[in-house]
Amino acid sequence: MEYKTEGSAAVVEQENPLHIYMDSPEKQQQLYRRTLIIVVLSQIFGGAGLAAGITVGALLAQSMLGTDSFAGVPTALFTLGSAGAAMLVGRLSQRFGRRVGLGAGFLAGGIGAIGVVISAVTSNLVLLFLSLLVYGAGTATNLQARYAGTDLANSTQRATAVSIAMVSTTLGAVAGPNLVGVMGRFATSIGVPALSGPFILAATAYILAGLVLLLLLRPDPLVVAKAIEERRVINEADFSTGTPDAVAANSRGVVVGATVMVLTQMVMVAIMTMTPVHMRHHGHGLSEVGLVIGIHVGAMYLPSLVTGLLVDKVGRMALAIASGVTLLAAGSLAALAPANSMFLLVTALALLGLGWNFGLISGTALLVDAAHPSTRAKTQGTVDVLIALSGAAGGVLSGVIAAHSSYAALSLIGGLLALLLVPIVIWYRSNRSQQLSN
Repeated sequence: MEYKTEGSAAVVEQENPLHIYMDSPEKQQQLYRRTLIIVVLSQIFGGAGLAAGITVGALLAQSMLGTDSFAGVPTALFTLGSAGAAMLVGRLSQRFGRRVGLGAGFLAGGIGAIGVVISAVTSNLVLLFLSLLVYGAGTATNLQARYAGTDLANSTQRATAVSIAMVSTTLGAVAGPNLVGVMGRFATSIGVPALSGPFILAATAYILAGLVLLLLLRPDPLVVAKAIEERRVINEADFSTGTPDAVAANSRGVVVGATVMVLTQMVMVAIMTMTPVHMRHHGHGLSEVGLVIGIHVGAMYLPSLVTGLLVDKVGRMALAIASGVTLLAAGSLAALAPANSMFLLVTALALLGLGWNFGLISGTALLVDAAHPSTRAKTQGTVDVLIALSGAAGGVLSGVIAAHSSYAALSLIGGLLALLLVPIVIWYRSNRSQQLSN
């Protein structure tokens, strides 16, 4: 089934006309629930794919380059690659729908993972760097898939829809790091370096995620949502969203939502990237590194259902503030924890993941609230570019700061940076309250 999204209305093949969904709230809710099921399935595979680079990317670079100063380069490269991919996935989704945009992104990530394995076998640094850029497409797509569940959700369902998509990632994302040892042994058994083993898993997982979306995400939720909004505007002659006050309010919502996600991403990536290197310097093995990162990734996604409910019920801004405070606690604990204390390292990285979770879900809800359906995917893609670039910056700076100062200094700097979320959100809340009172 092919969709077109340009023109006055979306067009779909006759055997499944969009008006079935446009004229029936019940059908819309059925499609909303079906979309979530498909997104959940794809995210299970996608989670396993993204965990490989997080867990062993820095260690692979350290092994191939022979220095810690550039250990943050792999994270920087695949987050930089995810920035370009986020833009492309957003534009593809805007033009052709979520199915094409997300499916293509996951397949590209799988191809990049295959390239990483080949580069490890051949000790080809140029191929490694290029492959990590392409591998980043999977990271960007895994993140953007959370938007697909919100396309047909109402304002009281949006954060919950995001949380369902994110929590499903947990199954793959937690399993991935804990399979590092198994995949390392498998890689060795077939004659490739042990550290490339997780990327074999990533390639398989990303390709399966892409196929799930390309084959099953029909009709496309974004196409249906745009058609519904066009019908509503025409029928109700509702042009309020085009007034200067409304446009300004929406722009502020987009900016604040983006800022929340950008800061949490930068802090999380910076501390997370150097934790495996910090642990290896103090005698921890791959299995222990996998355990810490697995719990961290679990904390990034597993609390999502509760977080989504809190964001929808308590408020977007309250959870954004909680994100800044939690990340400060994570950075402080990581800085003060003895390197040989697995318990404190696990706790710090769990708090790091939880703070990121609070920030991403609250920021996403703010963004979806403010973005108009006619430009929603394009806006979301642009914001995810900024998120990816902030992650790339965090990855690069983390290695430099840790090498020239210490892991403790890096962690403290990250925690203090996250605390900036508090005044930003307070300003937005005050501005919004003034607008509502006028």
